Amino acid sequence: MPLNDQGKQNQNSQNNKTRNIVRVAIQRPIFKLLDYSCDFVKTPSSGCRVRIPLGNSSVIGLVVETGVNSELDHLKSLIEILDVHPLLDEAMLELLKWASDYYHYPFGEVLFHALPNALRKGKALPKIRFWRANSAGFALPEKELKRAPKQLAMLKQLKNAEQDAIQLQQAFGDGWRRILKQLEKKALLKTREVEPVYSENGSGQRSAAGMPAKGKLTLTGEQQHSVEQITECFQESRPKPVLLHGVTGSGKTEVYLQSIESLLEAGKQVLVLVPEIGLTPQILFRFQEHFPQYSIASLHSGLADNARMAVWLGAKAGAIDIVIGTRSAVFTPMKNLGAILIDEEHDASFKQQEGFLYQGRDMAIKRAYDASIPVLLGSATPSLESLHNALRQRYRYLRLASRPGVREAPEMILQDTRALPLEAGVSSLLMDEIRQHIHAGNQVMLFLNRRGFAPILMCPACGWNAHCQRCDLGMTYHAAAQKVICHHCGVEHAVKPTCPDCGNDRLTTQGQGTERIEQVLKSHFPTTPVIRIDRDSTSRKGSLEKKLHQVHGGEPVILIGTQMLTKGHDFSGLTLVGILDVDQALFSMDYRAQERLAQQVLQVAGRAGRGEKKGRVVLQTSQPEHPLLLSLLSQGYYQTALQMLNERRQWRYPPYGSQALIRVSANKAEAGLVFLNKFRSVLQSCLEEDASIELLGPMPSPLSKKANRYRFQLLIGSPHRPLLHQLLDKAMPDLLRIRKTGGVRWAIDVDPTDFL
Repeated sequence: MPLNDQGKQNQNSQNNKTRNIVRVAIQRPIFKLLDYSCDFVKTPSSGCRVRIPLGNSSVIGLVVETGVNSELDHLKSLIEILDVHPLLDEAMLELLKWASDYYHYPFGEVLFHALPNALRKGKALPKIRFWRANSAGFALPEKELKRAPKQLAMLKQLKNAEQDAIQLQQAFGDGWRRILKQLEKKALLKTREVEPVYSENGSGQRSAAGMPAKGKLTLTGEQQHSVEQITECFQESRPKPVLLHGVTGSGKTEVYLQSIESLLEAGKQVLVLVPEIGLTPQILFRFQEHFPQYSIASLHSGLADNARMAVWLGAKAGAIDIVIGTRSAVFTPMKNLGAILIDEEHDASFKQQEGFLYQGRDMAIKRAYDASIPVLLGSATPSLESLHNALRQRYRYLRLASRPGVREAPEMILQDTRALPLEAGVSSLLMDEIRQHIHAGNQVMLFLNRRGFAPILMCPACGWNAHCQRCDLGMTYHAAAQKVICHHCGVEHAVKPTCPDCGNDRLTTQGQGTERIEQVLKSHFPTTPVIRIDRDSTSRKGSLEKKLHQVHGGEPVILIGTQMLTKGHDFSGLTLVGILDVDQALFSMDYRAQERLAQQVLQVAGRAGRGEKKGRVVLQTSQPEHPLLLSLLSQGYYQTALQMLNERRQWRYPPYGSQALIRVSANKAEAGLVFLNKFRSVLQSCLEEDASIELLGPMPSPLSKKANRYRFQLLIGSPHRPLLHQLLDKAMPDLLRIRKTGGVRWAIDVDPTDFL
């Protein structure tokens, strides 16, 4: 190093000793952290939010390091310290730093993803407001308020003791605010605000404090054995993850409930992860029913910002005993976390598909490992990755092979549709079976993972079809809204009565969606409720709960739905399930397609026969001799999964190899392809000669155009996970220097699950 540079560095070091310097992460797509001088008396701790100058504006940052010896001589100063105490403790900061490194995503973006939206925006922590009568209120004669008895009653209460909003609402009902404002206008009250203080045992925060717990259900021998094994594992100093593989209807939730009792009694908290918002109310009810004496809250993106922040802060303070949430809840800080449960661990919804591309299930396992606490994964159709870990004895494997009591597994049959007449995709034989089950007073469910009326709206005269110009794909016809909608980018257009090309007034549709099946079944069964459950029919708040309540009433109904119906629902009156149009997945180029199909078929089939009556499942297919379908029906999921694992081993696909997918999109196809070729060149230059790493691409994505952006991808494959990460770490500085033109955006998807 030249002498003048060495002298400058020494001078900077001496200057830094006289300043308090903090290192800050910001919510921007940059991989570096920023140094700022702190001119306040007290330096903020790591994990606290600060407001900092950036360019000509100010932004919210999060302190990740203090006492920094910066290389820069001139530093800007912090504008404001927003938090007295850290929002994220050292353990959570370490976990998020690991996630940033593993998924090769900017640390600041990862940190802010872990915060509720209100805190990301810099909102102050909520405070509790208290009211008390002031000196004027104490001195006011009662006769002055004789014509306002409610005001007088409230003033008396506020003379006796200081009150908060909850206390006033309990005493005066929903009109308490109006009464309070009237007293404030008369200057009879004084107020104070304090930060909420949550008690460690959740006192005052419980959903049903003081209520006795519901009596335990009698467990089967399999369930009891599983509870004993899980409890034993929970007591280990370094517990292995436990994989609970239970067939649908085998009572996995009851095993969860009884397994965590001892942890809750010891004052520990439990985090429960579920794949979908739609499942949250159902499992929340089950936990509240079993544990009315504990504080239980849900946490998901459907909550308002303030409500989400309140749950997050309550869990952080130890006031909430059980948090039940979706994928992002894995980052919830919990003061006394004792265990993590992951329900339906196989579900693809645990993988984030935009922005920070993390796998929620894997993050939960990593968090549990770092904290030396148990993690319990449950599924009727475990992911191949989890089964692989169980076979290698990284996980403890437990099995629930039967349903409790007299309930039997449903009968499953393949129905060859090649020679059968179909109406909206429903065969004549299946229609007859629906009629029989409805007449017997039972319920029926038809599953088709395609919403809308039909995937194609076309003109038979000239061949025109509704096409999305933004995605270069067909649009789905929705009859109820009289629109065609692109299910990829969301653009929609009203349907005109005539063909836009030739003026023909007899447009037709091809294929079927849930809307069309609903219409056909209503014509066949005019006196039976036909209930459609998909994203379109449940978009209004409370609509899903209302529809499910009707099903749980037990009267004969016909349910039609998409994958929203496959997860966790327990319909005791459902005896017949029809699965329509599974053939497309049998010949997909995606090596994960058959795993997903096997999981989906068995999850849907598992809705049948969960009551006292035996269930029946009809799987319609034009490929009745396909090996996957035959294996599922004759050998079950476990043996089928072993066969799929053997195929994965031969091709070194996950879990026998590691992958990262480079995703690129651009306004122009040429710009995206040029950028990705440069990306490949950088990676190629960083490869060791003997490295067993494959680079496949660049190539167009299967969905090559979406929302007017052209999409390309490059797949990196390696039999050894460390080699893949070493390559990305080594190449990253050069990758970040590649010039982007034409609106290029890129992302690294580590452990990809969706190649679309």
